[in-house]
Amino acid sequence: MLTFEDCLGVANLTREEVDAIAEHEHLPEIVALELGRYLCETPEGERRLSRMILDDIEAARRKGDLAGAARLRMVLRHFVQNRQIRAA
Repeated sequence: MLTFEDCLGVANLTREEVDAIAEHEHLPEIVALELGRYLCETPEGERRLSRMILDDIEAARRKGDLAGAARLRMVLRHFVQNRQIRAA
């Protein structure tokens, strides 16, 4: 049986990226992991994922969660650098 960590390794995503997808889409983390893996197959999907993280940053700011927004900025930076894409 595969563990979440096994699937995470295959998906080439970080736990923080999966958490951001899960938060944005209101999904269980394993479903968010599969969505992220699928979206990372195309440049359009990668841009959609970066947009999700940007949306999460803005939501954290609106709630006054500056630490959460800063954490998500780091997640976005890592995501964009590892895929060499532009943020949405």
